[in-house]
Amino acid sequence: MDAAQALLAAMWLGLTLYALLGGADFGGGVWDLLAGRSRAGMPQRRLIEHSIGPVWEANHVWLIFVLVVLWTGFPLAFASVMSTLYIPLTLAALGIIARGAAFAFRKTSTELWQQRLFGGAFALSSVFTPFFLGTVAGGIASGRVPPGLAAGDLVRSWVNPTSLLGGVLAVGVCAYLAATYLCDDAVRARSPDMAEGFRRRALATAVLVGAVALGGIAVLRWDAPLLFRGLTGRALPLIVASAVLGLVSIALLWWRRYLLVRGTAVLAVAAVMWGWPVAQYPAMLPPSLTYLDAAAQPVVLTTTLAVAAVGALLVLPSIAWLFLLQRRMPYEPERPA
Repeated sequence: MDAAQALLAAMWLGLTLYALLGGADFGGGVWDLLAGRSRAGMPQRRLIEHSIGPVWEANHVWLIFVLVVLWTGFPLAFASVMSTLYIPLTLAALGIIARGAAFAFRKTSTELWQQRLFGGAFALSSVFTPFFLGTVAGGIASGRVPPGLAAGDLVRSWVNPTSLLGGVLAVGVCAYLAATYLCDDAVRARSPDMAEGFRRRALATAVLVGAVALGGIAVLRWDAPLLFRGLTGRALPLIVASAVLGLVSIALLWWRRYLLVRGTAVLAVAAVMWGWPVAQYPAMLPPSLTYLDAAAQPVVLTTTLAVAAVGALLVLPSIAWLFLLQRRMPYEPERPA
């Protein structure tokens, strides 16, 4: 494995962690939106706040890591993506900012109308942000981002069948991950009724996402044939593994094995995440720009790898400790007066 491959793998690992951890946070906002009216949905919203409150800011570390590595290690790909897809990327960035601000303000608000205002902003931005990020992924995967500054169409690069499919799947996967995590969190919070509610939502979301994914096969075959051939070729074992793990997750949800289903759901999503780069390898921007063509000078790659390794030694234990503390935090169903 050369330095460019190693750095590309590290970047994709960071993107996977953001999808699994940050994605679940976005999914929590989806369920916050669907929790019901202000007072009836308050217990669910309290649990969601408890689950994501200590870690939602930390999860954005992975997005920053991905952007810095892409910028430093693969500058041509970075410039091409950022200039062609700046509209959905800007909308996603605004969504992240609005979501974080609204989440913080809602927790400190005392008036019901303020909680409704900030809660609505938090929930809606939790839906729109992963959708726009999914459209970015679809635009890249379908070969609509050519190398060069703003070389692609600024609208059709992300408003197209593959991008819309990617956006819908991104929202669905986030909601599914959040529902599976919240089942376990509700059990630990001694709220079996809420656990049952999130279990039903997780099952329904799993079926819905599976149906969209199956329908998406026809979309990819028509709109992104190169990606379709890769997914049904060299990446097929990963896609099959994701489907099997998805079915296992449904079975575990049915049997109420909430802790185990967290693991199988994570592995199912991770398999799909890694199926994409395997399908289009060695292209970084299909159909022609390879990762070697986009890579920076060897000294930049090796230096970035070294810095990333040192950073991992400093950051990963801290994040692991944060998650451990978060799981040990006592749950307070009612906000203290």
